Amino acid sequence: MTTRLSGKRALITGAGDGIGRGIARRFAAEGARVLVAERNPEAGEAAAAELRSEFGAEAEFLHTDVTQKPDVEAAVARVVELWGSVDIVVNNAWGGGTTTRLEDKTDAQMEHGFRMARMAAFWSMQAACPWMRKQHYGRFVNLCSLNGVNAHMYTAEYNSAKEALRSLTRTAAREWAEHGITANIICPAAATAAYKAFAEWSPESAAEMLRQSPMGRMGDPEADIGPVAAFLASDESRYLTGNTLFVDGGGHINGVTWAPKLP
Repeated sequence: MTTRLSGKRALITGAGDGIGRGIARRFAAEGARVLVAERNPEAGEAAAAELRSEFGAEAEFLHTDVTQKPDVEAAVARVVELWGSVDIVVNNAWGGGTTTRLEDKTDAQMEHGFRMARMAAFWSMQAACPWMRKQHYGRFVNLCSLNGVNAHMYTAEYNSAKEALRSLTRTAAREWAEHGITANIICPAAATAAYKAFAEWSPESAAEMLRQSPMGRMGDPEADIGPVAAFLASDESRYLTGNTLFVDGGGHINGVTWAPKLP
């Protein structure tokens, strides 16, 4: 294991479970100091304790609802308070989406999606940017989705919010490159709790997705997604910005059908 993130100060939203937790574990293993920004207190406390006990990392949990601007700003401020500045922000948190037809989506559902994905990242990026500019170094790693790229059915609030986040990230990459700040996107496919719930809800669709995936499996949040996030957060990626990395076992190549039947 490398220590390419040694001493780096990282904020990871939604780090109590799934991909966020996998990334946090990889960051800690590579020497980063990690603030676990998580809405679920039990999951957040457990994740931070795990980073301290298993990796000897400096890690802390902060209760954070990313749909609330003061919470997001407080998370960035806490990283600065703890460690003097902020080097890495991973915008990963998601929750509260629905699986319904487009014509049945409500304004509240669509607005929630945009607050959870686009606005949460916008707030964290605005808050962290001055610190990164001052040190001429910063890394934004934003988690988006093939759901948006391929326009999967029944998840319009998620798809549109994640595609808006991709555009926001690319704009940040263009505007902030001169300040030593990079901004990149990961579109992952991983065996998270959300995927497992989907597989239970529509096993036929889940099986078909795996059949169509070139590698024939879902990724592991820590072993498959974590190393790519660590690369994007490191000095090794200093000449890479504004890119979307499909960390999905090749599922994006021809597109994977996602068409479960709704009543």
